Amino acid sequence: MLAHDLERLRSLAREAAHPGPTPAGVCSCPDGVLADREDGTVVRHGAVVVKAHAPGIDGEEHRARIAVAAHPGLRDVLLPPLAQPPGTVDDRLLTAWPHGTPVDPADPDAAPWEDAARLLALLHRTAPPVKRLPDMRAPVKATLAVDRMRRAGASRPAVETVLRAWGTLPKEPARHLRVLCHGDFHLGQLVRAPQRPQHPASPWLLIDVDDLGLGDPAWDLARPAAWFAAGILPPDVWSRFLGAYLAAAGPAVDPRDPWVQLDVPARALTVQTAALALAKSTAEGRPLDEVEDVMIDTCARIGSAPTELTPPAST
Repeated sequence: MLAHDLERLRSLAREAAHPGPTPAGVCSCPDGVLADREDGTVVRHGAVVVKAHAPGIDGEEHRARIAVAAHPGLRDVLLPPLAQPPGTVDDRLLTAWPHGTPVDPADPDAAPWEDAARLLALLHRTAPPVKRLPDMRAPVKATLAVDRMRRAGASRPAVETVLRAWGTLPKEPARHLRVLCHGDFHLGQLVRAPQRPQHPASPWLLIDVDDLGLGDPAWDLARPAAWFAAGILPPDVWSRFLGAYLAAAGPAVDPRDPWVQLDVPARALTVQTAALALAKSTAEGRPLDEVEDVMIDTCARIGSAPTELTPPAST
């Protein structure tokens, strides 16, 4: 985002955090840019964050997603928005949100996998609270990642490996359910909510509803499943996550054989992750890191055994 647009966004965050007059030089609130990417720019001032969403998004679909996040029936699942800032910045739609505390990437042992699983199960069991809700975007995001890899012009042999894995996926994934889904779940989509009287312990909530909608809930479990199958997520962590999801009556998978539903989404998320790694590393002129290499290797495994993404043998 251009500097003057970014400053306008920061100004809107300050106005949302301080609706009344604030004497100059008095505020010492945390203030800064949390993210500035193609898919969204997020700034913080004190207890408020303001997001400029990706350019060109459908306004009606956007409003439906924000309405879901604001619905009282999901206040224990999704972080609710604040009053929307006026206008746009760089023709991008704006939203404002309470600032929450994210998962600490430096403390992986404390990652709230069970809490995340329970939130997803509750989301998947909730009847859509608004009409004309769009499709969740997880399957589309895999396609976009492959397109981005191609546009990046990466010429490494790994590109062909990713494309072979991509070719194993069905053109139209089967849908065994069509329920309310997050559409882009990972641990970065969790924050500890600001304290509320009914929840003084500050529970975890899901954020970022840009990909939320109706679809197959197995896609919300697909990234952890892909990491597990690649050997990145330890088996005990995967067991805790999946066990908590099933204990909370999550409908995405059959507990007798979860991979019947997880196989295609997990393969797609593997390809998506590998394709984005190649696109980004090519643009940055750097080699793949260790985790990215693992995802490429998993794509090679998928390409050589196209019928399934088999979990590690030790499980």
